[in-house]
Amino acid sequence: MSNLPLVDLRAQYRTIEDEVMAAIRGVLESGQFVLGPQLEAFERELAAHSQAAEAVGTNSGTSALHLALLAAGIGPGDEVITVPFTFVATVAAIEYTGARPVLVDVRADSLTMDPDLIEAAITPRTRAIVPVHIYGQAADMDPILEIARAHRLRVVEDACQAHGAEYRGRRVGALGDLGCFSFYPGKNLGAYGEGGAVVTDDEELAGTIRALRHWGQTRRYYHELKGFNYRLEELQAAILRVKLGHLDTWTEARRAHARRYDQRLAGVLPTPVEMPYARHVYHVYAVRTQARERLERALGAEGVHTGVHYPVPVHLQPAYADLGHGPGAFPVSERASDEVLSLPMYPELTDEAIDRVVELVRSAVGEPAWQSA
Repeated sequence: MSNLPLVDLRAQYRTIEDEVMAAIRGVLESGQFVLGPQLEAFERELAAHSQAAEAVGTNSGTSALHLALLAAGIGPGDEVITVPFTFVATVAAIEYTGARPVLVDVRADSLTMDPDLIEAAITPRTRAIVPVHIYGQAADMDPILEIARAHRLRVVEDACQAHGAEYRGRRVGALGDLGCFSFYPGKNLGAYGEGGAVVTDDEELAGTIRALRHWGQTRRYYHELKGFNYRLEELQAAILRVKLGHLDTWTEARRAHARRYDQRLAGVLPTPVEMPYARHVYHVYAVRTQARERLERALGAEGVHTGVHYPVPVHLQPAYADLGHGPGAFPVSERASDEVLSLPMYPELTDEAIDRVVELVRSAVGEPAWQSA
């Protein structure tokens, strides 16, 4: 039986090959590879798609987070509130500024930041909140923004998994002060390499980020800020322009696949919860089971690839032991990390493939040995 990948980037490439190759040839023939017209055009188009005034391309989503926090004035001695159920880049970017990450747990249904826990985490040193739109679903932004306004805190959205996701009809990224995207190849909008961007409605913040990504220059060889080499390359910008034109169609395909999974897995396993305020874009379709390894093995034996996003929350990672949190500190995040299993999800996935996955899941869950897991 043929293998079914978790994500199939080759299938996507085949649908846009001619457009992509034409875009690449255009850049090669132009001889301009850094900070050129493709990047400028992509930034305009991404800003429009994100319903933001400005977009600034960077070389990764991590760099986008780092520069957004710096532009927001975050530095040594400050505290920034975020969640432990995320990829480590969220917390790493906070530490890059010299600030201290302060963690709050996520909600059990959405797996996004629990707004009810934020107030208790605020101290006189708190300067910002970084909600994470995990798996492609928006965090509950209205109460987060209300708390931030009351305490005069910046809000930097980690939208690295949520391209085109919506909160109450508004696109994520432009809801707070700044929003950060990753274009890692497997993302809903993925480059053919690394890439990222910051979106904002604040022209001054955008200008600061443009300088910071380019060695702090506002004109060549005049360095007003201590900056970085965080530029998004022209080749990636050209490729991303092609893919951005297809993103909404791909999103609808992901949502249709999720509905099919939802319907066929109802009553079998807990499936992702699309919150009433959200339009989920399903970067990841993660089910929940207390017998994850058993299900993972059963699917793998039949050639179905799965993923775990993420098996260890940040506070229990050895690299972040210095945050001072042990097991039990964030029980919802810890339980999610023990239970989540990502099933194949990409726009080109077929109904037949989904039905095959569902049949295998049903078969595995129905085994007598499963019941004693």
